[in-house]
Amino acid sequence: MEQENIILHTEKMVRAQLLNEKSGHDWYHIERVTKTARKIAKEESANLFIVTIAALLHDLADDKVVENEEQGLATIQKWLESQNIMKEDIQHIITIIKHMSFKGGNGIPLTTIEGKVVQDADRLDAIGAVGIARCFVYSGQKGQLIYDPDIEVREEMSKDQYRHEKSSAIHHFYEKLLKLKDLMNTETGRKLAKERHHFMHQFLEQFFEEIHE
Repeated sequence: MEQENIILHTEKMVRAQLLNEKSGHDWYHIERVTKTARKIAKEESANLFIVTIAALLHDLADDKVVENEEQGLATIQKWLESQNIMKEDIQHIITIIKHMSFKGGNGIPLTTIEGKVVQDADRLDAIGAVGIARCFVYSGQKGQLIYDPDIEVREEMSKDQYRHEKSSAIHHFYEKLLKLKDLMNTETGRKLAKERHHFMHQFLEQFFEEIHE
């Protein structure tokens, strides 16, 4: 019951902070990721409490959402401490949140099954139909074009280049989204990614067919 109450309190806090977020990292993204993470956790025998809390809090320290990543992590730690969560669980949750973002392909690999589960769930929400919708929301929020044929696809890039260099929504597919299927950590994640990955290829084929008519 205590863990259930912590989850409910955390849901309420995160919902209040992200309900009106406009970059595709809103409360409904959190809700989807948490649901998917719990589904994967059950299949992969991961700690359901750690997975749920990390999934709920993961974007409160993401530099796409907050101005200062370290400050976001400190705020998350204070929240976890206020909920009287065990120190080792707090450290585990913080480690998951700190290292789960793509960061242009430069992120540190997660080592625990709980971290791998939450990362897979977050990446699954970045692909497929929902991922396509979120891609265009995020690109629009950053002031990017739908597609700029004069920009080259970046095969490798630093975190700073990934965040700040000129790009477009369609380029984001080739620079990140189409890579995620092969970056899934768990067998369950890989299975769930296949159909979503295929749908993105179908979308891109149709997109280029239409613009070249």
